Amino acid sequence: MIAINGRFLTQGLTGVQRYAREMTRALDALAARGEAPPLRLIAPPGAQGLDDFPQLAPSLTGTRGGQLWEQLDLPRAARGDFVLNLGNTAPVAQGRNQAVVIHDAGVFDTPESYSWKFRSWYRGLQRMLVLREARILSVSEFSAGRLAANLGLEAARIGVTLEGGEHILREAADPGILARHGLSARSYALVIGTGAAHKNLAALHHAIGALGARGLTLAVAGAQDAAVFRQAGAPPAPNVRPLGRVSDAELRALYESALCLVFPSRYEGFGLPPVEAMWCGCPVIASKAGAVPEVCGDAALWFDAAAPESLGEAVASLADDAERRAGLVEAGRARVQHFSWEQAARRLLGFLPR
Repeated sequence: MIAINGRFLTQGLTGVQRYAREMTRALDALAARGEAPPLRLIAPPGAQGLDDFPQLAPSLTGTRGGQLWEQLDLPRAARGDFVLNLGNTAPVAQGRNQAVVIHDAGVFDTPESYSWKFRSWYRGLQRMLVLREARILSVSEFSAGRLAANLGLEAARIGVTLEGGEHILREAADPGILARHGLSARSYALVIGTGAAHKNLAALHHAIGALGARGLTLAVAGAQDAAVFRQAGAPPAPNVRPLGRVSDAELRALYESALCLVFPSRYEGFGLPPVEAMWCGCPVIASKAGAVPEVCGDAALWFDAAAPESLGEAVASLADDAERRAGLVEAGRARVQHFSWEQAARRLLGFLPR
């Protein structure tokens, strides 16, 4: 039996929790068709959304929460089952009888993006999991290579699952988000970011200028988690429209009506927003950094993070060339056929005991 660590069901929805939820949903669907080994879902008190996984016999267990639940209550509840941990951390006591998906090596490679407490905990825990011979997985070849370099492993020992993006089509688009913020089709470029240093939002002033010269707006969706990330962000400008957190239905509407998604990050373990955008027919302008070239291939318009003025040039070229934009939309639709949650779940199962 494989027991899935359901701690992610008590956490806010960021990229890591999105991966965990969608991967678990895909495993549940495979189990319903008899195409997965025996699975169960173990979650802490207060977990939300257990009904989304009917095939996994979800259960609440323990009396603690957070890291204490994961380190102390989860191993007891697993009762010798192999534990699948989808969100960067795992119980040290479970030793080699588990797998943990570590999404990137950011706490080593971009320490300025995290508080010292956060990065110290993650570095120490991940090194301990390696010493305890836990099975290490990741979401891209780039991340696997960086984790191998920082944790003293051979990259070939780290399984790569990839991710999906079609979840963004699950809910009907909610165009009310456009009206509330004075946006209309193709009148804005979209940015999604937390404000973490590695998201490189400060480079956006070049895009802001190119958009402003054409009467266009930069719409910024997302929110900062001050407990984890240091403060950073784009400089204020009249044509910047902060949207705050948005729902999936709102995000789908934003993707479908945007001129493009601008993804300036200089470090990504995978890069989920470009995949979501491509599923919605939204072209992508991205920095050629981290795992993003691996994910987007030739379906994105690239700029150089070391030369941020090239971002303004890329935005201008896309705004002025409808044919080029249409070509990127078609390339994106073809590219994302490689990135579905069912495909990712099947890859994941290939690294687990049967």
